[in-house]
Amino acid sequence: MMWAKVLWMLLLLCKLSLAVLPAKPENISCIFYYEENFTCTWSPEKEASYTWYKVKRTYSYGYKSDICSTDNSTRGNHASCSFLPPTITNPDNYTIQVEAQNADGIMKSDVTYWNLDAIMKIEPPEIFSVKSVLGIKRMLQIKWIRPVLAPHSSTLKYTLRFRTINSAYWMEVNFTKEDIDRDETYNLTELQAFTEYVMTLRCAPAESMFWSGWSQEKVGTTEEEAPYGLDLWRVLKPAMVDGRRPVQLMWKKATGAPVLEKALGYNIWYFPENNTNLTETVNTTNQTHELYLGGKTYWVYVVSYNSLGESPVATLRIPALNEKTFQCIEAMQACLTQDQLVVEWQSSAPEVDTWMVEWFPDVDSEPSSFSWESVSQARNWTIQKDELKPLWCYNISVYPVLRDRVGQPYSTQAYVQEGIPSAGPVTQADSIGVKTVTITWKEIPKSKRNGFIKNYTIFYQAEDGKEFSKTVNSNILQYSLESLTRRTSYSLQVMASTNAGGTNGTKINFKTLSISVLEIFFITSLVGGGFLILIMLTVAYGLKKPNKLKHLCWPDVPNPAESSIATWRGDDFKDKLNLKESDDPVNMEEDQVLKPYSAPTDFIDKLVVNFENFLEEVSTEELGKSQENILKEEKNKHVTSPYCLHHPPISTEIPQRKPQQLCSRIPEGTCSETKEQLFSSVQSLGPDHLCEEGEPNPYLKNSVTTREFVCLKNFKTKPKEKFSVAVA
Repeated sequence: MMWAKVLWMLLLLCKLSLAVLPAKPENISCIFYYEENFTCTWSPEKEASYTWYKVKRTYSYGYKSDICSTDNSTRGNHASCSFLPPTITNPDNYTIQVEAQNADGIMKSDVTYWNLDAIMKIEPPEIFSVKSVLGIKRMLQIKWIRPVLAPHSSTLKYTLRFRTINSAYWMEVNFTKEDIDRDETYNLTELQAFTEYVMTLRCAPAESMFWSGWSQEKVGTTEEEAPYGLDLWRVLKPAMVDGRRPVQLMWKKATGAPVLEKALGYNIWYFPENNTNLTETVNTTNQTHELYLGGKTYWVYVVSYNSLGESPVATLRIPALNEKTFQCIEAMQACLTQDQLVVEWQSSAPEVDTWMVEWFPDVDSEPSSFSWESVSQARNWTIQKDELKPLWCYNISVYPVLRDRVGQPYSTQAYVQEGIPSAGPVTQADSIGVKTVTITWKEIPKSKRNGFIKNYTIFYQAEDGKEFSKTVNSNILQYSLESLTRRTSYSLQVMASTNAGGTNGTKINFKTLSISVLEIFFITSLVGGGFLILIMLTVAYGLKKPNKLKHLCWPDVPNPAESSIATWRGDDFKDKLNLKESDDPVNMEEDQVLKPYSAPTDFIDKLVVNFENFLEEVSTEELGKSQENILKEEKNKHVTSPYCLHHPPISTEIPQRKPQQLCSRIPEGTCSETKEQLFSSVQSLGPDHLCEEGEPNPYLKNSVTTREFVCLKNFKTKPKEKFSVAVA
């Protein structure tokens, strides 16, 4: 029995140790919805295990109490509870305590105290009219109905919220109403003339901390007045040939002017400075007008008008053509915030406190419109992003204005949103070489850039090879690729990149050369230089050794007079022929032609020599030595024309010589054959062939080795006479 009690105690202790009580309810809040319910909420809103709540209330200043019924109690871990009429009394003070319970136990909150007047929340009022009052400028009268579910004896406090119809910023005004009339009225003053306003209203009992919801919005328009004023600006264009300056005037409603303000027209008058007699007047219904002014300083005045009057005069000074403008802006930058474009600048002139900001799209053609805005007492300017177009580049210029003078502007460019370019650059390959190529590309049109071009990337790839890339700055539109492969096809394209990304341009193909122009020039120069050096060496050799060069170019013709035949016995044969060369070069041509010579009476006797001695002289060894002497040492003359030797009639008889003497040194057979051939050749010529006269043979004349035959007139041969003929 003792052991059973111990076991039971252990189980109880384990159960208690494992129990998880609900969280204590905290942050209790109660609202009294007038004549509807009394609702309380608390935290935590969610429990780990299933939990249900009870709300204990004491009311009637503590004399009564109740608990949220099961139906009103919200189950499923939702922390709220409502008490419904008729148990709701007002005025009264309540005490509230929240009790949380789960399977493991109960947890109670602290007791809270509530005054119903302080936590009362009523319905919003209903606006039924927002109108202007005739004769009262810049005022709107708002009328509304007091909430039905509101204490009749309570004083209500109100908050009126209003804005212009084109603005997102609300303005508020607070007031109270003590009367208990059904219809309430409030006059809102100090508004802009002829402007639409949006109104909304809320209320609450004077002692309550809870406001009602906002009423439905209502729109009202203030009365129209004379135009508020104009902002005037100009764009100075270059002077024309005739000296006139086009000046484009632009104006718009001044800052703070009514949105609905309408002008019936505009009056413009202008004149040269210090000469009002030349005033000219222009009337227009447009908000821009172009004037053609001279080179002097001009003053321009513009007013707008409607049915109620004229606006204040807008004045602008146009500087002279040669007037120097002051410069005080040192630096400027444009940056983007979450929903605005902010332009800031630094100035070196503290006395300048007015600036004119000008902006327009940067397009390829002249912009059709300009926008501008005046800034005072600040050195920054902001504009909403939604007022500028995305992917468009804007030129922003700031002009310092000192009284009536406009200084030199400072400009920058900005995008409110960048994107990738709409098109890539158009590329072409120039100056293709053996291992190099020059790539050029055109700038992308401004309308297709969609952002600031940061850089260009060149992608190139050999056929079936690895792709390479080169990145260059945005101001470079040409690049030379090197270290390419000779006689290889390549594909190439250029990518233009912005902060948002890049777009590839046109893809081109090219092929490197197999030989370069420089190499061709080098080879040609080398060959030509070699020929030139050869010619120069030849000329130098010819000047140094003219006879050698002459011998190589024009081989010498053996002179019969210097032939080995002249070594025949009888040295007077040379003397009688008198065919020696002249050393004088002037008479060289003359000496080349053999002069006619009358043969002596013993000429035939001289020709007929001892055949035995002849064969001994013209033997094979002697003949070889004679030819070598002719080529290397002897200087023979070229005979250019035939000649015939005239001589008196001589006897054709030849003295008889013994055959033994003629053939003493050769075999008999050879001697007899030689004699027969010699006599037959002489007989076949005959006297006519030997003595023929006439024109020189052209072949013999032009031949380098032409030989002349000595012709003898009236030469008669006898068949039995013996002749010996030598030919050089």
